[in-house]
Amino acid sequence: MHTVSVAERRARLARRHRLAPDSRAPDVESAAAAVVGLHATDPATVYLSTWARVDGMTVADLDDALYARRSLVKHMAMRRTLFVFPTADLDVVQAAVSSRIAAAERVRLAREVEKAGLYDDGAAWLERAEAAVVDHLADGREASWVQLREELPVLGGRISYGEGRSWGGEFPVGPRVLTVLSAAGRLVRAGNDGAWTASRPRWATMRSWIGRELDVLDEAEAMVGLVRVWLRAFGPGTERDLRWWLGGTAAAVRRALRDASAVEVDLEGATGFLLPDDLEPVPPVEPWAALLPGLDPTVMGWSERDWYLGGHREQLFDRNGNGGPTAWWDGRVVGGWHQTPTGEVVVHVLEDVDERARGSLRREAERLTDWLDGVVVTHRFPSPLAQRARSEALDARP
Repeated sequence: MHTVSVAERRARLARRHRLAPDSRAPDVESAAAAVVGLHATDPATVYLSTWARVDGMTVADLDDALYARRSLVKHMAMRRTLFVFPTADLDVVQAAVSSRIAAAERVRLAREVEKAGLYDDGAAWLERAEAAVVDHLADGREASWVQLREELPVLGGRISYGEGRSWGGEFPVGPRVLTVLSAAGRLVRAGNDGAWTASRPRWATMRSWIGRELDVLDEAEAMVGLVRVWLRAFGPGTERDLRWWLGGTAAAVRRALRDASAVEVDLEGATGFLLPDDLEPVPPVEPWAALLPGLDPTVMGWSERDWYLGGHREQLFDRNGNGGPTAWWDGRVVGGWHQTPTGEVVVHVLEDVDERARGSLRREAERLTDWLDGVVVTHRFPSPLAQRARSEALDARP
């Protein structure tokens, strides 16, 4: 069996994910494609992830791709997570993952509105609500959730969630309808009424936003295509990695690996997979530094992370498995970062690294501070390390 060392995996990560200085992406579309899709649950992540991969990238560059040229689109996919994908890849993602999510969300929402006593027939109500939204936006207009709520009474009503929990309470049911429609590929998050660090989407139909309906593809064939793309970007990876990333079943993943002709490789004791034309060793990469935001796709790309995360999981991931801001040196995570109240980026190294690494990370922090130009990003899922560092910084203020 072909063996892939940890050093080679780190070199692949550096080049394939466009993080090494000599492998940076030429544009924002290439940066997104390099990691299959950019995590977008936290709106700032998309911009910071792109900044780390495209030299000279500006907020306007990404805004242009998202809202003017529409070469990138926000879409719900793996693990019911919002991503930014190249528009050309939406058909495969929809068939492989998103349609399954939409079906599950539709059943769950119908059941919950019945349980809450809002409607006797939840499925019938949801069908009416979906049709009303799509018809309302069929002329190509964009509308915010607030506008849709005011103009479509069928979206009214509230449901209680998380009783007894800190985040629990009563929430409007209408946004859940939009979630179902977006997962189904019928609706899309179009323009944004907020700053780049906030999410205040306007909604539009997929047809009006990208100029066409999504193609209907065979689910199994689309899954094979998505597995191939993942292996090209993240491989080698284990079956467990792929199952977690896709949010799929063991049977579906094994079938897709087989149909993709994936080759088993030895990951120094574990079994991983690569595409058959991707077995050649990757040359070493000059040591490199990077500062990645919370939920960056490189941080979140694998389930089995010890080969790049080391012993820092508890300090850099929250209890729900969300990765916070990370500092990288030579293909592995060596710490994290946060911003001071005045916007300065500060790196926290969690292990003994040499002066070259510290100097490189310091320069990355200065570069990111300059790029942010006073904007303070509040990560939606800060790591325990970032929370502690920020709290200490606030306590130290005169």
